[in-house]
Amino acid sequence: MTASISVLHVGADAPQASDSRFGRCVWRLCPTLEAAQAALAESTPEAILISCVDEEQAKTLPYWAAWTQAVLAAAVVVRTPRPSRELMLNLLRAGVQDVLPSERSDDESIGRSLCLAIERKRQEHELRRAWSIDLATGLPNRVQLMELLHQLCALREREPAPMALLVIRVEGLATTEARLGVAAAQALRRKLAVRLRSGLRASDVVSALAPDAFAVVLTRLEAPQDGDRVALKLSQMLCEPFMVSAQTAVVTVSTGLAVYPSDGRQPEEMLKTALSAAAARRGLGRQGFADRHERGVAAVANDD
Repeated sequence: MTASISVLHVGADAPQASDSRFGRCVWRLCPTLEAAQAALAESTPEAILISCVDEEQAKTLPYWAAWTQAVLAAAVVVRTPRPSRELMLNLLRAGVQDVLPSERSDDESIGRSLCLAIERKRQEHELRRAWSIDLATGLPNRVQLMELLHQLCALREREPAPMALLVIRVEGLATTEARLGVAAAQALRRKLAVRLRSGLRASDVVSALAPDAFAVVLTRLEAPQDGDRVALKLSQMLCEPFMVSAQTAVVTVSTGLAVYPSDGRQPEEMLKTALSAAAARRGLGRQGFADRHERGVAAVANDD
């Protein structure tokens, strides 16, 4: 039995057949781009096949209001009569998975193209995930963190409100690795990530910044001083003992805080400020918390 493929077709020249040896196409037909945009708002197909009457129409596709949504969510294939090399390259750069000449687009060719386009899209998602995720913890990595901060800073320019970036450096991972092994140290890192996540709102983001550091984005604060309160709470949480490989593991942390916009309006500024504040607290006890108003002055100690 061949697998079913959900396909949104855009254009008047709709394919007739549903079956090929590459899969069974379950079509949703939309005669116009406007109708396709409304259909995408309701559900996301695996593939989108856009049939254009000529090359000039195909050239305008990247300016369609729903284009970004379409190429991010589904495998997009374009059919057009005698596509030029320049058109094909431009469409591929714009996110299309394949470009088919209409005159040679029989049912078998369409099925093959859609099947391969969906597989390319799947691999693209896997590569993007590997590129943007810290595989040891499943958290967004530094690249993804900076992309998020750029988006949030742009949003805060339009909708002013304080937000904060915390950098949390962890000491004790190397000791755990030497005592219990690499697997135990990785398990401890994952437990740290889980504990961080449990102490935050759903709208906040935890990121793996480095092998011994995490970042936390507090996407919106009611008041700038709320960042200090959250940083202290997280420091205290992380300094509670962990059980790893049936052994107790303890870490120390140093936390740096940068608040938007008082500590910077650009992600790079905020990260630099938070990193410097965290570095200033290293080695100052079970918990080191750098208050943003008194860098390097106040340390919080947790006595056993």
